[in-house]
Formats: sequence, structure tokens, C-alpha cells
Amino acid sequence: MSAASLRLHVAAFLACVGAGGLLHAVDRSIPAGLAGQYFEEAQAVSDRDGGRLWGVRLYGPILLVDPETRVVAANQKDGEGRLSPDGGVWAGALPETENIANTAATWAGVKWTMLMWPLPEQKQARLRLVVHELFHRVQDEIGLPAASPSNRHLDSKDGRVWLQLEWRALETALRERAGARRRAIEDALTFRALHRSLSSVAAAEESVLELNEGLAEYTGTKLSARSPSDFTAAAGASLRQPDTRRTFSRSFAYLSGPAYGALLDASKVHWRDRLKPGADLGALLAKAYHAKRPLALPAEALRRGEAYDGADLMALESRKEAARQEQLARYRSLLVQGPVLILPLSSRVNYSFNPNNVVAFDDNATVYPTLRLVDDWGILEVANGALLIREAGRAARVQVPAPVSAQPLRGQGWTLTLNDGWRIAPAQRPADLTVKKTP
Repeated sequence: MSAASLRLHVAAFLACVGAGGLLHAVDRSIPAGLAGQYFEEAQAVSDRDGGRLWGVRLYGPILLVDPETRVVAANQKDGEGRLSPDGGVWAGALPETENIANTAATWAGVKWTMLMWPLPEQKQARLRLVVHELFHRVQDEIGLPAASPSNRHLDSKDGRVWLQLEWRALETALRERAGARRRAIEDALTFRALHRSLSSVAAAEESVLELNEGLAEYTGTKLSARSPSDFTAAAGASLRQPDTRRTFSRSFAYLSGPAYGALLDASKVHWRDRLKPGADLGALLAKAYHAKRPLALPAEALRRGEAYDGADLMALESRKEAARQEQLARYRSLLVQGPVLILPLSSRVNYSFNPNNVVAFDDNATVYPTLRLVDDWGILEVANGALLIREAGRAARVQVPAPVSAQPLRGQGWTLTLNDGWRIAPAQRPADLTVKKTP
């Protein structure tokens, strides 16, 4: 262990003790020298861009966090004196009340780009991730605020089929030129029209996530690329690997965003400076290439799908659909029909999750197979499924299977750490429980 690494261990330990906590066994660290190297890389990418992509410089406060030890390394001081300078970085530890994720997060008086340690070893993959998260820190500033709708239609059989055919056509468009590119774009937009016709909110929800995660991934892919051709190749390569994602409802925009961005860039139109909440990347692409207006006609889409092995894809997704229905039935039995613990959520709730395994339950409910949630009543950690229910567009409550143990408070696949002043109490339905403030 280097001297700088050892100092970072000690600084994190002292920060925990000073905060009233204790790291159980600090057997990992974030080496100060390596953290400093990664900060320099991120700043170099931002400096090369010079604010041209979005009108703002992307580099800013960065917080690297080790999820196992909660040790942190930052590129600047915080606003509350919780971090200490060490080896060219700022060292400390993140309290248990803060969730750890690749995200934009406000902590200790600073809005950070938070990144989970370790970062990818391969430089281009690392920069792609870092720049993706740098975008999230500035997206409010450029008028494209984050949002996370359910897009549950994209986990249905038809949604998955038409979405993947859209991706296959986009990948073809990225390889082609002139008339062939325009025809592939028209194919993609036809398939897009079909999956956006599956529900009354489909088009709006998809556009919201594409402007959030899609643009973030476009930014990371573009600015980490070594050249424009490298960017195009990377955008196309991701479209050929959709099966690595278990569900599409919360992850699809990571694939479509770079592809739409690359094709729009290639058109030479000025599109980024015109973006506003509610914009549709597909409509922008159609305008840029003078593509024919797509119609949500299944017969036309089936005909076009023949060029992209549509029949084989439909057969594959039919087999997957049976497994998906079984999964939904299990979650319904576990999280709705059986006795549950209901945790009401305040406007201060903070949660982290894996976007690649989220299961859209219905238009207002989502199953998170893994979840860490912090609210006024305490900390909930889930490893086997929790149902998050929204009302009027906001997260209203979470349900997990009823507790099986009071000390510690835990149930099937979850643990709950209650804050002082809160208790478990009977809920409205017999056998259900909830959390309430102690009178």
C-alpha cells in the first residue's frame, strides 16, 4: 500500500469516528494517485469539448465512493468540512444515510457527480461512464431535468419486438449512406411508431427517458470516442447487444440515445441547441433526413421487419413472454396479494437501484429486484424485490413482504433500519403492517 493510499484509509477512518460511525474492516481503499489520475482524465475531456456540446463545461465536483467501505475521494473540498486534503485529493467517508450510485447527488453542501469505485479499467469505457454522469450533474442547468417514467410497455412482447427491430434498423442506418441510410431510418421510425402506439403514455414516457439517460449516454459515448468514426462504431455496437439487459423499460435509452445522437450529428443539422423537455429524437431525425412520416401499421412494420430477421425475433420474444408472465405472477403473490409491509415515502426520499433489472408492474407500480431507499423513517435495503407505487406522478409508497423478524427488522430479501421515533404498526388490510411515527 502506498503512503497516499494509507493516508486515505486513515482519513476515512477518522471521518467515520468523528461522525459517530466506524468502518468494520477497511480492507479496500481508493488510492489517491489513481483517483487524481481519473480526475485529470475527466477534466481533459471536458477541456477538449470546451462547452461546445451543451453550452456548459461538464467538469465539476466529482465524488468517488467505495460501496464496501464508504470511503470517498473527491476532486475538491465539500461545503461542510467533512473531507480532508490528502495526496492531491480530498478524503473522507460517506455516511450510511446517503445512497451510493452512479448519479448526480447533493451531499455536504455540494452537488457532485458520484461514481462507484472501482471505475472500469479500460480508459475509453471509464471515460464513457464518467462523462455520462457528468452530464447528469449539469442537465438541470441546460434545461433538461432528469425524470424516470416506467415505460412498462417496453417489457411486453410486442414492445420488446418493435423496440429491438428499431435498434436493428438504426444500426443499419449508422453503417449506410445517402438513400440507403434514409430507408433504414424510415424503417426504424416505423418500428418506433409501433411500440409507441402500445399505450396512451408510451410516446411521452419514452421521450422523457431518452432526454435523460439517452442524452447522458450519447454525451459519454461521443466525448470518450477517439474520432467521429469511432463514435459511430460505438453507437452501433451497443445496439447489437440488447440481450445483455434483462429488461428494457428503464434501460432502453442507453442504447437508443447514442444512435439517434450519432445520426443527428451526421446530418449536420443544429439539433442540441433546440432541445426542450418533451422533444422527440425520432421526430428530429425524420426532419433532418426528410424521412417519410411513419405510420403505426402492423402490416407495414411486419413487411419491413423481414429485412431484420423479424420472424425469428418474434419467436424468441414469445418464449420470453411466458417467463415474464410467471415472474409477474410471483411478484404479484409476494408483493400485492400476500401480507406486506408498507412504507410511505416523503418528498425527501432517496433511492438507488439497478436500471437493467427493473420490472414494470403496471402504469403506476414498478418492481425493483434490488433497491436501497432512505427516508425519514430510516434505511430499507432490498435484495429480492420491492414494489414502488406512484400516485399523481410521485413515489408514494414501497411494499415488501411482511417481516419475519423484529430483531433485526427483516423479511424475505430485505432489512430495515428504523430511526428513533418510528415504529411498526398495523395497516388497513389485515396482516399488513406499516411504519408510523411513535406518538
